[in-house]
Amino acid sequence: MRQVAFQAVTIAAMVGLAALSTALAYVIFFRILAVSGAIAVMLVTLLIPISGLALGVAVLGEPLIWRHIVGALVIGSGLLVIDGRVLAWLHTRAA
Repeated sequence: MRQVAFQAVTIAAMVGLAALSTALAYVIFFRILAVSGAIAVMLVTLLIPISGLALGVAVLGEPLIWRHIVGALVIGSGLLVIDGRVLAWLHTRAA
């Protein structure tokens, strides 16, 4: 069996991913849960396609076309309706 020796850069990358992507994400997750509630935490998962789109455009140089923008606007407006705070604010402002 062949033994693999990890380089320091590889180990640092794995530790960085573990610390930032996992530990920090859980800290942020539970902080949002405590402050805003379960609905707000679950709405964050709907932002994954927009994050993927933004990273694809910024990092990979993928083209941004009108369908992407329309989809992001649909997701954003859906988040606003589901959350309800903006609609409640508009309702109290109109009254």
